Amino acid sequence: MLRINDTYENTIIINKSEFITHLYRVNNLAEVDEILSSVRKKYYDATHNCYAYIIGDKGEIQKASDDGEPQKTAGAPMLDVLKKKNITNILAITTRYFGGILLGAGGLVRAYSDSVSEALKNVILYDISYVNNFKLTVTYQGYNTILSNLSYINITETSFTDEVIITAYCLIDKYKNIKDDLYKNKINPESLIDLGQSYLEVRI
Repeated sequence: MLRINDTYENTIIINKSEFITHLYRVNNLAEVDEILSSVRKKYYDATHNCYAYIIGDKGEIQKASDDGEPQKTAGAPMLDVLKKKNITNILAITTRYFGGILLGAGGLVRAYSDSVSEALKNVILYDISYVNNFKLTVTYQGYNTILSNLSYINITETSFTDEVIITAYCLIDKYKNIKDDLYKNKINPESLIDLGQSYLEVRI
């Protein structure tokens, strides 16, 4: 699932009602509560502060709130937009200032959906790649072989002494076969030190 790495704001006007949408990167429910509290204080005079969020690597935590709008006309359509974009760790809050014209249930669904959709047009999205980090000591010839033949190894740090000590990472699926690949390329695999797994956010 995709993620954003910044906060975004967008405003649209529909039949004199103002819809202000903020998109936030969140990693847990505590951050959600903190941001919601802050937005409610800032827009204390707004008619509604509706929201939707998705959290978790598989989007397993989800919630939507209509905040006084008719049931399922605000938070649910906002959440649907986020789900269709396959985004997680995101909180969308749409603040509405009522303009005096009733929109009806269908109009509200479109308004809240459109407000989030328009805000999402401005975001930069990142995908997640899970990697294995490691350290490896090789000869200079082995170092050159890695550069030319093992392009899936991403070197982040290099120390040149009588040998070459590299710190690097590769995708987890590739790491499963790295010792065999090193051996096939005449590089001693015994110096490989596993530094554990992590993830990278790659801009798409």
